[in-house]
Amino acid sequence: LECIRALREVGAQIGIVVGGGNIVRGANSVNFSRAQADAMGMLGTVINAIALEDVLNAGNVPARAYSAIEINRLLPPFRRQDVIEQLEEGVVTIFGAGTGNPFLTTDTTAALRALEIDAQLLIKATKVDGVYSADPVTHPDAKRFEKISAAECLQMGLKIMDAAAFSLCQAHRLPIVVCSFKSPQNLVNILNGDFSAGTLVSF
Repeated sequence: LECIRALREVGAQIGIVVGGGNIVRGANSVNFSRAQADAMGMLGTVINAIALEDVLNAGNVPARAYSAIEINRLLPPFRRQDVIEQLEEGVVTIFGAGTGNPFLTTDTTAALRALEIDAQLLIKATKVDGVYSADPVTHPDAKRFEKISAAECLQMGLKIMDAAAFSLCQAHRLPIVVCSFKSPQNLVNILNGDFSAGTLVSF
């Protein structure tokens, strides 16, 4: 909540793609087909979208959640023009149900929605504070990059996001920032061009 409030205070228009892994984490341990597991994952993201919308509105941060699948009694369907109008009014928009299709990840959804709403930047907020030369958990001497090109990522075999999402960003030259979600000020600094607490991936 504080991260989102801080970004709004500096004038950012915010669209959020939510995941659903916390709800269907056990799917891999059961013999579900991939398509069915992804369907459960999409429903999980709808639950999280509704929850986040409620938390934000309760915290006096105007928010509106949308779904990529038809569940009109719970959430309105994603429609590009509706979302852009909400963003221009300062409403935080939340995207649930992924793309509405199986076999596509949250990363791909984020890239697709960012392009659809004409976003200038895609922020991937994770547990780590940027892109490293190797896994910092198993390689304590790994180097964190403040800025890196897509070509360098490919040459070094660094996986920023899944291939489909990365290709979408590359094709449309949409910059990506990888950072930790733990500090609201870090996100504000990134929007102001300070990447000391994250990594800018440029195309």
